[in-house]
Amino acid sequence: MTKAAIIGSGIGGIAAAIRLAVKGYEVTVLEANAAFGGKMHQFDLQGYRFDAGPSLFTLPHLVDELFTLAGRTPSDYFTYTRLDPITHYFWPDGSRLKAYADPEAFATEAAQQLGVPKQAVLDVLAKSARLYKGTADTFLHKSLHRLDTYLSPDVLKALGCLSDLGLTTTMHAANAQQFSDTRFVQLLDRFATYNGSDPYQAPGTLNLIPHLEHNIGAFYPKGGIYAIASSLVKLAEELGVEFKYNERVERILTTKGRATGVQTAKGTYQAEVVVSNMDVVPTYRRLLPDQPAPEQTLQQPRSSSALIYYWGVQREFPELHLHNIFFSQNYKEEFEHIFKYKSISADPTVYVNITSKLEPEDAPPGCENWFVMVNVPHHQGQDWPQLINTTRAAVVNKLSKMLQTDLAPLIQCEQVLDPLLIEQQTSSYAGALYGSSSNNRMAAFLRHPNFSSKIRGLYFCGGSVHPGGGIPLCLLSASIVGHLAPTPATITKYKAHA
Repeated sequence: MTKAAIIGSGIGGIAAAIRLAVKGYEVTVLEANAAFGGKMHQFDLQGYRFDAGPSLFTLPHLVDELFTLAGRTPSDYFTYTRLDPITHYFWPDGSRLKAYADPEAFATEAAQQLGVPKQAVLDVLAKSARLYKGTADTFLHKSLHRLDTYLSPDVLKALGCLSDLGLTTTMHAANAQQFSDTRFVQLLDRFATYNGSDPYQAPGTLNLIPHLEHNIGAFYPKGGIYAIASSLVKLAEELGVEFKYNERVERILTTKGRATGVQTAKGTYQAEVVVSNMDVVPTYRRLLPDQPAPEQTLQQPRSSSALIYYWGVQREFPELHLHNIFFSQNYKEEFEHIFKYKSISADPTVYVNITSKLEPEDAPPGCENWFVMVNVPHHQGQDWPQLINTTRAAVVNKLSKMLQTDLAPLIQCEQVLDPLLIEQQTSSYAGALYGSSSNNRMAAFLRHPNFSSKIRGLYFCGGSVHPGGGIPLCLLSASIVGHLAPTPATITKYKAHA
């Protein structure tokens, strides 16, 4: 039997395991932690359930596709609903807006609440859709590091969009040129944070991102985001994938330029295909210490990270929904703190996710489970205990003011996640959530490819490699690996002639 070893059981690793199992491999997943999921895990705190990591779910067909690929009916394992509204937005001047799922309703709301021209909103969403549809097949669904990608007919569609992709301007500049209302510009700029970037530096290309949420839609899985990982692990195990927990990979084994397996403290796992779902930096530094590392790639500027407060709140807030954004007064200054000063603004934008709005059992009666997140720099030696305390005070003060409620006495229990813990728990280098940032126009091409050009049989998936971080892109990275990896029959044939 041809074997494959997967390093890490984040969502990309799980998806890669399923694809290789369907392809005919005998797959083993080695996970350093006690459970699967990587950043996508859950925990309970005094009667409150929390999804610990990702909170937004888009492109659900990428999950469904894995069940269909395995000959299963997706709804037998995994169900979800389309959100409407998607997000509740709050500004310091008292403005509020509900981002409805229907573009027409969203544009109407923006016109009524912010005075933004309705047609301008519809136009920007239509442009985002057109550019996404023209470029996704080339730049997201395929490897950017193989010649055959550029020989595909899809490239012609992508070339037709180049002049409108915003490669020569920043995301913020492109948005500010289209809209005079600074609040709506701020709303559009926010999408840069979906891959840990700065809208004042990142190229206008990132204005494709709103299409995913405002045209295709945002969704909520029954059972929370963790249900994505748990349902896929169930499928993987049915396909014969074996998960080994509390077994950290210490070395990727190679012979004559070919991956031959992995080494853990418990033994050796021979494999013809090795897939690292681990961040690409520690993959090279720890697991391939004798191999030349792609230093230019590994030294790309890192993405932002997150500081998350998980709060059990002893009250219900009817003005809030699943996704809530409380904007800062000065967005540019906020991003300067993250990427220039490596610190946190005194007035950060705050994201509050409350799954008990859709699943009341996630909190005790009359209470809510608040996942409160602030975008922060990745770890570079900052004093995190001090930043955690000062930022907490700022966040409590901000939310209390904007919700006109003294929040502090309502917080029954708390747990905190910072960049250092993110790095320790998930091996994300420096706690960066998305690997490298997209703060320059060539960032997509500078990400590590999904395969090794030096070691045959070695592949990479997850948020630190092409096409990037976040649930959809991690799933697409696994899809690329699934297509790049040879069939077991091809490997058998190669061995016979070796």
